[in-house]
Amino acid sequence: MARMNTLLKSGEPLTHEGARASVISPELQLRRSILACMLWEDQFYEEGVAIAGRVRELVAQVPAEKVAALAVEAREKMKLRHAPLLLVREMARLKTHRHLVSDTLARVIQRADELAEFVALYWSDGKQPLSAQVKKGLAAAFTRFDEYALAKYNRATPVKLRDVLFLSHARPVDQAQADLWKRLIDGELATPDTWEVALSSGADKRTSWERLLRENKLGALALLRNLRNMTEVWVDPSLIAESLANMKTERVLPFRFIAAARHNPCFEQELEAAMLKCLSEQPRLPGKTILVVDVSGSMTGSLSSRSELSRMDSAAALAILAREMCEKAAIYCTAGNDCTRVHATRLVPSRRGFALRDCVVKDAAAELGGGGIFLVQSLAFIKQRERTADRIIVFTDEQDCDQKLNPANADAFGTHNYLVNIAAYRNGIGYEKFVHIDGFSEAVLDYIRESEREIS
Repeated sequence: MARMNTLLKSGEPLTHEGARASVISPELQLRRSILACMLWEDQFYEEGVAIAGRVRELVAQVPAEKVAALAVEAREKMKLRHAPLLLVREMARLKTHRHLVSDTLARVIQRADELAEFVALYWSDGKQPLSAQVKKGLAAAFTRFDEYALAKYNRATPVKLRDVLFLSHARPVDQAQADLWKRLIDGELATPDTWEVALSSGADKRTSWERLLRENKLGALALLRNLRNMTEVWVDPSLIAESLANMKTERVLPFRFIAAARHNPCFEQELEAAMLKCLSEQPRLPGKTILVVDVSGSMTGSLSSRSELSRMDSAAALAILAREMCEKAAIYCTAGNDCTRVHATRLVPSRRGFALRDCVVKDAAAELGGGGIFLVQSLAFIKQRERTADRIIVFTDEQDCDQKLNPANADAFGTHNYLVNIAAYRNGIGYEKFVHIDGFSEAVLDYIRESEREIS
């Protein structure tokens, strides 16, 4: 997430709501298309297929080293799985980019099922031989997975793990791994002790869940997704609470906790503590911070076709985490009226955790109208009330509705000014005066902290 506020002097792009957007380089276009992208999923204004097509076009316009670094960042910092694979797939098409494919692919494949997913993606526009660099990257990644990981993801999919093993010509690091791969080929891997296997075995569900919890056999995401299933069969609440307290949150996106709490309010306290754990030992941002959360209509768009969560939920989750980083915070929500083109912005209580979520998603969103963000108007309104700030952080999908006032002229009156983009739309705003950060992982907050530490 380096500073790259480099403007180009060509054209005048618009947001989907008709406001003037910033003209940015292909590299910045690629970043905004990737770092908040649930690949193939439609967004409020754009179809997932269109976003993927734009990514393909942009990869060819960005230097190979930049694309490779972006793929790693998307996987390791933003916790995205499919978008990094698409970047590597497009790199493999280009003579100028191929030399970095093997190392990048080996690094972004971090789950065994991603081996087969990448090959399926490679063949999505027709079956063809894998390139030498792709084979090398797959082979290097394959050696990292033990029997549990291979058995867990050894599924009856069109591309199977054994297919990837044959295609990549991977070489085992020792005899034990050679024996393991032979069991994979022969279909003789030991059955993994996963929650899916345990619950499909016919054993009592409560007994199975409690054993898995005691033996720490549930990953963080599986634990969050199955809280409701556990409570329905009367799993011991103290055992669930203990597991939530001990769970590793490194690979869980912040909005996942909001989803879990929505369906399991009895565990809100434990979920809230787990969500904030990643910031517990981080230094606070000094002085006064103004957080601005976009609650416009487009922010209600779902993150994915199978998700009940919206972009607004992800913005609220980031605002919750940002609030914890601040010594002093003033929190505003903003939207407006599409017809009159007038903003509606108000201060919300500076609450913490899920109480702040309620202020944003339930209260402010219902009161402020469904129009898009009006960046110039909203910041002028806030400046009248706050006058100064050490930093301003705006969480938005950037679909400004103001067709008269150019977002480039917004008064970024903070000492430091950040715009956090949580959508993958083609055009965005605020590059002229804001440090622009894409994505909805807590990594955006890490960047703010480190950025200001370097400046000081």
